[in-house]
Amino acid sequence: MAASNLKVASLSLFVAFMLTIMPLPEWVVEFRPDWVTLVLIYWAMALPAKTGVTIAWLAGLMLDVSHGAILGQHALGLMLVVYIVHIQHQRLRVVSLVQQAIVIFFLLLLKQLIVLWVSGMVGHAPVTWLYFMPTLTGAMLWPWIYIIMRDIRRKFGYRVDY
Repeated sequence: MAASNLKVASLSLFVAFMLTIMPLPEWVVEFRPDWVTLVLIYWAMALPAKTGVTIAWLAGLMLDVSHGAILGQHALGLMLVVYIVHIQHQRLRVVSLVQQAIVIFFLLLLKQLIVLWVSGMVGHAPVTWLYFMPTLTGAMLWPWIYIIMRDIRRKFGYRVDY
């Protein structure tokens, strides 16, 4: 990434991490969207040549450490999601925000299932269906996240990579 692109993308990823670890009331915690994944999906769609699987891997490792999870489970999920977005980024850009939100739902669900799978392999799988609520809330928030991130990107003069 160019220096200024890197600053804005890094700052937005930092804000996503802060939103992820921010304390919330107990009843809201189950509904917290996966902010880091949503931000990485946006940057992988907007700047695919500059936001890659390596950044997803590093962000996933930081998520693992911040959640006290098995090292690599979030990293694996984020890498797979960003890889799929890289393959399909041109198609994702041209569909409506509602269609994007549907695709984002399935990408978030894939990441959640990978994390659940790894947790289940070591015997730490959650026992409630509320485990999947971040997927739903993230998909519902996607149009607003996309618009805000797009406006930030445009304000700083970044053109979309092709």
